[in-house]
Amino acid sequence: MDNNRRPETMERITNKALADAFIEEQIAQVRAQVGNKKVLLALSGGVDSSVVAALLIKAIGKQLVCVHVNHGLMRKNESENVVELFRNQLDANLIYVDATDRFLNLLAGVSDPESKRKIIGKEFINVFADEARKLEGVSFLAQGTIYPDILESIKQAEGKKAVKSHHNVGGLPEDLQFELVEPLKLLFKDEVRVVGEALGLPHEMVYRQPFPGPGLGVRCLGAITRDRLHALREADAILREEFANNGLAGKVWQYFVVVPDVKSVGVKDESRYEGWPAIIRAVNTTDAMSATIEEIPYALLHKITNRITTEVEGINRVLYDLTPKPVGTIEWE
Repeated sequence: MDNNRRPETMERITNKALADAFIEEQIAQVRAQVGNKKVLLALSGGVDSSVVAALLIKAIGKQLVCVHVNHGLMRKNESENVVELFRNQLDANLIYVDATDRFLNLLAGVSDPESKRKIIGKEFINVFADEARKLEGVSFLAQGTIYPDILESIKQAEGKKAVKSHHNVGGLPEDLQFELVEPLKLLFKDEVRVVGEALGLPHEMVYRQPFPGPGLGVRCLGAITRDRLHALREADAILREEFANNGLAGKVWQYFVVVPDVKSVGVKDESRYEGWPAIIRAVNTTDAMSATIEEIPYALLHKITNRITTEVEGINRVLYDLTPKPVGTIEWE
């Protein structure tokens, strides 16, 4: 049987009893796979990697080494929050790596979305390899791969083109030196949350907004530049702040800003002002395979528009994406 295919008979995990059974099964499998060796975990701080971390700590304890890589494509204050939560509050064995220049230098001038994803994925493995060389007994790489990642990355038998490759699926180099540990790879996002709560993770962590592995790299459309990346990060922070202040943070499954590599003419201080558009996307879904659009009150959209165009250098328009999935994917790239 293909281990990357979810069995048709597999029951969906919808309650604590089913989650507990899944956890015990995975603990046994991980212990059998890993033995007494160490495991490196790509810990972004998102739902998937956090649940993997909790599961592996339960299974192998201090054999787990969590590595958080700041690739320079994180949301505003994201890395600082990850370090505070996991190292200082959860007492995780955490290594922090600031690889901002390393990633952005490799991505300079690269505009193709698939090329960007694969560069980011390959460099993640390179960073982990560098960290592994500093440790003894590391033979495994743990990842928060979930089933939608696999479904969107593999080409189906009938010849359909893959939607996109993910840094933890399609971007892995063929000469990977680590054996993978992916305990969530057959689960959908809603099931991952149920498992997270069964593991005792805080509710706010389990229901944290999803964030793609390539981070802002797939939201800074086209070739990434540091100035446009900065504008994207600041605009996104404003959106998240206003959603939180207006009760939408817990209502909308995923919301973010994308900034394309295109400029339009605007007016600022009575002068011509060329700037990028900030495109807002807010969607709801249960399994990430389809998504509907959240209707945002116009008054709030006006406030967000005013703040972004006033406070963020380089942005002169704000747009709202009304496209559901399908036909659009949740991310633009």
